Parts: sequence; structure tokens; C-alpha cells
Amino acid sequence: MTIQADDYEIQYVPDTNEVIFQGSLRLSGAEEYQPIVDLLEGLIAAQPNHILLDLRALDFLNSSGINVLSKFVINVRKRNTIDVTVKGAKAVPWQSKSLKNLQRLMPSLKLEIE
Repeated sequence: MTIQADDYEIQYVPDTNEVIFQGSLRLSGAEEYQPIVDLLEGLIAAQPNHILLDLRALDFLNSSGINVLSKFVINVRKRNTIDVTVKGAKAVPWQSKSLKNLQRLMPSLKLEIE
């Protein structure tokens, strides 16, 4: 499954339970983020052993998008049955700081910043 617009693309790879984010997410508010929320909630509902979020090619994520990822991490933490790995890039300035906050929400989250 792929969610695509002019500025971004989000691809879900079912074989590996990987969600790959690319581009720039500058959507305004919960309503515009709903397709992404639906994708992430559907992934949680499938109850895989592991989920990988690859954000290395996500150049920008606004506060609404960070809120979506935070809620996703909290929902996974509540289940206590799914391991999560988040991949980020040192070359993308917002990721080092913001992705560490996800780890604070879910200490078992594996954060890989390359």
C-alpha cells in the first residue's frame, strides 16, 4: 500500500511490516493525516511481532505529524506485544532530537540514527 502526494510518499511493505516515509509532510491537522493514521492503526491491529518505521528520507515533519507518530508509539506500547524499530538519518536535522522523544514514550523502541 502506498499513500502518495506531490510532496511525500509513504509506502507499506507487508512482507517486512516496514513503513517507509519519504519527502516532506506538512499536512495541516488530524484530518489530513487520517490516511496515515489509518495505515498505522491497521498495522497495529494486524499484531505483527515487529514494525519498522524508516524515516531516513523524510526531510520534514511538522508538529501534527510528530503527534501522529507519538500516538502510534503510545498505542503500540499499550499492546506490549510489538517491537518497534525507527530508522532516522543524522543528515536530517529534526530527526535526532524529535525521534529520541519517541524512545522516551516507549523505552523498548529501538532507535537507529545513521
